[in-house]
Amino acid sequence: MESDTQHEVEALEAKLKELKAQGQGSGAQSASQNSLMIPGAIVIAGIIVALAVVSSGGGIGRQASETGAPTAAKTATPPSPVPGAAPAAGTVKPVSAADHILGNPNAQVFLIEYSDFECPFCKRFHPTTKQILEAYKDKVALVYRHFPLGFHANAQKEAEASECAAELGGNDAFWKYTDAIYDRTTSNGTGFALTKLVPLAKELGLNEAKFKTCLESGKHAQKVQQDMAEGVQAGVNGTPGNILWTKSGVTKLMPGALPFEMFKQELDQLVK
Repeated sequence: MESDTQHEVEALEAKLKELKAQGQGSGAQSASQNSLMIPGAIVIAGIIVALAVVSSGGGIGRQASETGAPTAAKTATPPSPVPGAAPAAGTVKPVSAADHILGNPNAQVFLIEYSDFECPFCKRFHPTTKQILEAYKDKVALVYRHFPLGFHANAQKEAEASECAAELGGNDAFWKYTDAIYDRTTSNGTGFALTKLVPLAKELGLNEAKFKTCLESGKHAQKVQQDMAEGVQAGVNGTPGNILWTKSGVTKLMPGALPFEMFKQELDQLVK
């Protein structure tokens, strides 16, 4: 496809040069010809630009980063959900006691979310995860794993801070800290200032000095990056990266800030 497109571009460029040459006459006849040729030249130039974009693989759909549902769903209505249509994920790390689990640790289905504290779509999706847990009670649990995107300056350190909260206050402290950041951040990289990470810990009742020491040490940086590497192996390439997982080995890859109804279509096939 790429080579065929290049030939089309070259042919159109040649035609554009021909039109320009024909328009370089003189007098009234030249002016008349130019008035007719200019629109055609503009159209051809536009086609050349469009073909160049196609041949380079450009376009919104090529950007793997934040995903507010399938890429087009940022501006369009998501398609009607089809039960069981979600594809299987790649190699998914099994859920264990080492994970940050919200809900029943013995649930039938786990919603594993690979997320970024500065991703606006993750912020939008956060209430949806709570809606899912409320609807399915003990049958579905949420698992949070880190996937800080490189162009979100504060995301990595915020993820480390949440791990410090877990270290000092356990699972409950992790989720309180996580909820607070998503509630307060304005997203897009620096929506929650790094200078506020320690004060937030103090506000939530954690030991301020110990939290600061933990955060400044960077001791959890590798754990955050390990989450991200495992997410890539599972098929995640943007945030929020969601996977429905069962202990029997069933997986469903559902990327993006999808609405509750789309998850319901899949979950209803998995829960008993």
